[in-house]
Amino acid sequence: MAAVGFCGDWFILTCDKKLVAVHIKQSREAFVFDCSTAEKKPKNTQDSNSSDGCASEETGSDRVLAFTVSPSGKLLALTDDTKRLVLFHREPSWKCISIRWVARRCTSLVFSQAEDELLVADKSGDVYSFSVEEPQREGELKMGHLSMLLAVTMSPDNRYIITADRDEKIRVSHLRSPYNIQSFCLGHQQFVSALLVPSAQSHCLLSGSGDGTVKLWEYESGRRLQSWDLRELEDTPSSDPDKEKTPTVSRITCSPDGCHIAVQCERVSSVQFFYLQRGSEDRLVPHSRLSLSHCPLDMTFDPEGRLWVLMDSDDAPLQVYTHTNGSWQCEAVSPEPKTVTEALRPHWETLEASTRSSSTSEHLYKSSFDNVAVYLQKKQQRLEEQQLKRTMTQEAKNKKKKKMSGGRALSST
Repeated sequence: MAAVGFCGDWFILTCDKKLVAVHIKQSREAFVFDCSTAEKKPKNTQDSNSSDGCASEETGSDRVLAFTVSPSGKLLALTDDTKRLVLFHREPSWKCISIRWVARRCTSLVFSQAEDELLVADKSGDVYSFSVEEPQREGELKMGHLSMLLAVTMSPDNRYIITADRDEKIRVSHLRSPYNIQSFCLGHQQFVSALLVPSAQSHCLLSGSGDGTVKLWEYESGRRLQSWDLRELEDTPSSDPDKEKTPTVSRITCSPDGCHIAVQCERVSSVQFFYLQRGSEDRLVPHSRLSLSHCPLDMTFDPEGRLWVLMDSDDAPLQVYTHTNGSWQCEAVSPEPKTVTEALRPHWETLEASTRSSSTSEHLYKSSFDNVAVYLQKKQQRLEEQQLKRTMTQEAKNKKKKKMSGGRALSST
């Protein structure tokens, strides 16, 4: 599992057990943090689930699960499957501020707008708050769902926590009193895998799901404004059975100015672009579809609004696209992607191709079955068994009567 982002002018890649940061403007030494060599958990700090009767999780492999960058780009946090929560700052040079420990493996992280708080969502459905100003302080439980959390974000005014779970729900809760639920955004038919509050319309929310749709919400009221099925936006229908499957939205991101919204799906070799149309009611409008030579693993906009796409390719894993004359064009002559690619290549090659291309969401789909069909089938089977039993009983009675009538005939003679 690989992910990319920007922390100021530093391009960030998390790949297997490592975080790698490369400056795209200056010739500075790349920063590498390897979770496998990081501080180990103290023996006296046991998992909370080892004492509450729950089954403990399997031993971690130090693989990075998620990272996030603060709004100013000065801070970065990551978490791995050994349940570390690592906090960094990047200026004047990269430094690890703290390593803390979470109760369960995390799925998503987000900094508050004031950058004094880091919210962590985990697979058991809980959200913990970790202090940034007191980097050694343990986390505090904020809120919980009854289902695995897959994404967490915050409103730009710091009023709301927005969480999405495996059970198709999006919950909007008050940050200072999370037990006070402002609204639910309901309508997805599968797990909700991506959330984004666009920078240009801070009252709106975009969500993506395993049902292959992107929805636009007014999150404070929970009102759905629009829904797009990404399969309907394909240029031509595909004859490949694998491509006819419902796509899973894995990333929704927007440019710094909020003009361009890019949507990525797992194992789909294209990126769908939208823009938000303002008016009496905000509308999500499809703009264009960018076809790629390989399936994208992740993507991010840089501070200048260019789209950097990490692809499942050994030859050219990183491509940069610029919006020019109404379309997205690959920057073939830009030196920055080449510089970054060369700096990343030693770390990129440590990740097996099978790991890069594997789906991370197939286990999230719920098995469905037709209760009525099963009931009718069992009922029919029960009726047939009863009919067979009645038939056999009747045949036994007939044989007995025939035998008795035969006996009386012999005695009369």
